Amino acid sequence: MTKSISVEKSRELDQKTINEVGIPSMVLMERAALKVYEDLLANDQLGLTKVLVIAGTGNNGGDALAVARLLETHGIDTSILLVGEPKHRSEQMEKQLQICDYYQIKHVFLNEDLSEYTTIVEGLFGSGLSRNVAGDFATVIDHINASGVNTHAIDIPSGLNGDTGQVMGTAIKATSTSTLAYVKDGMIKPEAKDYTGQIFIDDIGIYLDDQYEE
Repeated sequence: MTKSISVEKSRELDQKTINEVGIPSMVLMERAALKVYEDLLANDQLGLTKVLVIAGTGNNGGDALAVARLLETHGIDTSILLVGEPKHRSEQMEKQLQICDYYQIKHVFLNEDLSEYTTIVEGLFGSGLSRNVAGDFATVIDHINASGVNTHAIDIPSGLNGDTGQVMGTAIKATSTSTLAYVKDGMIKPEAKDYTGQIFIDDIGIYLDDQYEE
């Protein structure tokens, strides 16, 4: 049976890895992005001819932007859609955005026709979402679901509660999900299956009680 952890435990493990083990958060973000990139390449359900990467303001958005850069620098036609107020961006997300801009990755906006893309990579929220999705975030999620484009979520489909598996107003119906370090408890609830799609579990160097798989 798949080992799963709570959102709180996931947060604790992140902080322990950064502050006690000593692996910087940007290193973890780069590891996560490389794993997600590999999952995208390995998933036959996803066409990588023309990819849209959608990023929120937090570190989940930073992961997504790092994935966008890996796609673009490996010759895949990639665009970025940023959602949320710039003042709410995390330090790591801002850094990844600077790197994307260095590589001149195209930006698109909320009125973009999503149906033109072959795959959408979704990094709006991480697993710690605690209130119902609203505003532009809800609009974008609904547009993604209505587009008919296969979508790959980073860590957890945005809008899905990481502990209960309940939909927080609206949620991404992903074709597949790259969950980081461990599956979150809510993702293995029966009601979450239609949202997570195929789950890839990505080892990024965060381990439960310092126990890692040989």
